[in-house]
Amino acid sequence: MAFTVASQIEIDDHGVAWIAGANTKVLEVVLDKKAYGWSPEEIHFQHPHLALSQIHSALAYYYENREKLDEQIERDDQEAKRLEPTLSDPALRQKLHALKNSK
Repeated sequence: MAFTVASQIEIDDHGVAWIAGANTKVLEVVLDKKAYGWSPEEIHFQHPHLALSQIHSALAYYYENREKLDEQIERDDQEAKRLEPTLSDPALRQKLHALKNSK
């Protein structure tokens, strides 16, 4: 059973934090902040379906649970790296790599 930990954040049966009513994981907002250095206002600009209050709630939840969520980000990253060679087309990757390096 899912439960609410703050007015804007819900935890599902698998322990995943979601922004209530937005179909957006807290980690999606966190990764925008970490990867691009986006402010809450920029995140709102990029994801207009999220209210600023939802974005701030997601970031507050992250800072309150930073160790656990950082571990999840690391696990997800390692899993993506492990799966990448099996899920992508090697020839296409080589072509894209060559195009990237030719610029």
